[in-house]
Amino acid sequence: MLRLAYYLYRLSSSIQYRLGRRLTAAGWLALIGVVLCGFVGIDLDQSVASQTFALLFCLLLVAMVWGLSFRGRFRVERRLPRFGSVGRPFTYRVSLRDAAKKARRELELFEDLADPRPTREEYIQLARAGAKRSFRLTRTATVFFEHRRAVVKAACLPAIPPRGEAEASVELLPLRRGPLRFLGVTVAQSDPLGLFRGFVRVRLLQTVLILPRRYPLPAVALPGTHKYQQGGIAFAASVGESEEFVSLRDYRPGDPLRHVHWRSSARTGRLEVKEFEDEFFVRHALVLDTFGTPAQAQAFEEAVSVAASFASTVETQESLLDLMFVGAHAVCFTMGRGVAHAEQALEILASVQLCQAKLFNTLQALVLQHAPLVSGCICIFLKWDEARRELVRELTALGVPLRVLVVTDEIGARELAGLPPTERPANLNVLEVGKIETGLNSLETFGL
Repeated sequence: MLRLAYYLYRLSSSIQYRLGRRLTAAGWLALIGVVLCGFVGIDLDQSVASQTFALLFCLLLVAMVWGLSFRGRFRVERRLPRFGSVGRPFTYRVSLRDAAKKARRELELFEDLADPRPTREEYIQLARAGAKRSFRLTRTATVFFEHRRAVVKAACLPAIPPRGEAEASVELLPLRRGPLRFLGVTVAQSDPLGLFRGFVRVRLLQTVLILPRRYPLPAVALPGTHKYQQGGIAFAASVGESEEFVSLRDYRPGDPLRHVHWRSSARTGRLEVKEFEDEFFVRHALVLDTFGTPAQAQAFEEAVSVAASFASTVETQESLLDLMFVGAHAVCFTMGRGVAHAEQALEILASVQLCQAKLFNTLQALVLQHAPLVSGCICIFLKWDEARRELVRELTALGVPLRVLVVTDEIGARELAGLPPTERPANLNVLEVGKIETGLNSLETFGL
């Protein structure tokens, strides 16, 4: 049954997409009129309905024949920005050159994006997950039919002279994070009756990276004590010893040979080694939970947006921030104080996906490994179970100040609200899907 439902979904969505492009507003009215008059016109005594049906049907048929005969040779150039952000529309320019020897008027541009619909396996997983979670029609419609990655408005081109060029501004609203792939451009022109559009498709492959949605945060103060960081800022984002040094000193037994400054040693005749600058500064961890099920896809997207909201505030903080999550492998990305920019963290978050191939203890081991270095930790979880409670208990035992945020749906929020105080620590906050911004603003003083 699910396979049949998938094929029906593909068929219905394809018909809706194609008709939506081909028919103009007047064309839709004519099609609706044909359908209505077709039902009424079955009764031959209803002569007016029969005549109206025949007239509208002939008009649509003529418009379709004209539209399907539309031809042209076009060259298109698209100037895309490097990044976009979910929920923030942006515009870009598209130029079109026509090789025809006659002028063209009333042309339209449609963007051809990669097919966003799920595969059969993904569809079946979403169907089963949605059936287990809720039977509400609104939720089912959201799971099955809302797969668009962006909304692109059709652009109207000015008149193009013979073998001339025209330029249009296209507005795009990103709906989902990640790479947004453009396959080409469709040049359209309506028939003289204004019912049906003729198409000429031009292949033009491009990609723009859509960054996660960011929410405005309250006054973010990430408190914490300054901690000793061996090797200073440079060592904080590297593996192994830092090559930065502030002075030279005589060699002492046990010093690594790779720290020997050979040029100075040759000049003085004795071994001298580089002495590194030791620094004390504030360093925080931002832990993102990527372990969830397809039913938690919407909560996961909101969790990524919350993480992006914190990451984008780092450039105004005099501290380091370690972004930790598990994807194909465990990731710890350090930003702040010139080590890396928040934009790089947003690029990473734009492509992070749910992890189902590993266990939560992979993230737990990564966080505990870095716990001695951090001044505080923000944990963004998708649920509140024993594994996550254990991580919080271990961090608390190590003396790491914590703030725990659980992103969940309405059902999960009610379950967390009903927990006894012994199972819900004071530093835990619940962010409900659909009310994330309100939940963040309700954090009066965001301290760890």
